[in-house]
Amino acid sequence: MSPKQIGPIAQAWYKWKALRLPWRKRFFIGYDLQGNTYWEFRLAKPSPGTSPSDSRWRRIVHYPRSTHYSQVKVSPLWHQWLRHTRRDPPSLEEQAGDVVRQERMKHLAAEADARWEAKPRVMDDVRPAVPQEQIPRPAETQRAKGEETPGEQEQSPEQDAARQRRVEGKEDPWAKARPQGPGETWQPTAWNPAAAAVAKKR
Repeated sequence: MSPKQIGPIAQAWYKWKALRLPWRKRFFIGYDLQGNTYWEFRLAKPSPGTSPSDSRWRRIVHYPRSTHYSQVKVSPLWHQWLRHTRRDPPSLEEQAGDVVRQERMKHLAAEADARWEAKPRVMDDVRPAVPQEQIPRPAETQRAKGEETPGEQEQSPEQDAARQRRVEGKEDPWAKARPQGPGETWQPTAWNPAAAAVAKKR
């Protein structure tokens, strides 16, 4: 990203504002590639108990008037200076190098994502899908082996008679639980108006 073009008059004015004259309360420090300017000043009223010379320098950024507030972007280098993390402000060459570094990091991240997407995932089934028509059924497998299904096996008359005798000889386990009282077998009937009229006459 090329720095925003600043005219010769603006450059001369910034140099004049950067001079540390004793009567000034605010000094120009520098500008970034977006045209934001950075200033350093001291509070007009220092904290109680401290002299104006001992008060800490304040740092501030001014945005161009034509830039909307939501579009203002401050580089990480200037963020470090504003928060007193670094002492000296970044130069234009350093800011341009940081932009190139960010673009290179984005390019490397995109290549890493592409390589990761190209690799097979663990959840993906690498085995080829078998068509449904080729899956053998259990009945067909038994017939192929020469075995008979339970429905195809014929039972002899002697086996049927023995099974019937075993069923008849067993006691019904629900016989004791069936209703045996006089009122257990009573069932309600539908309402009959003729029967009600006869009962009233009586």
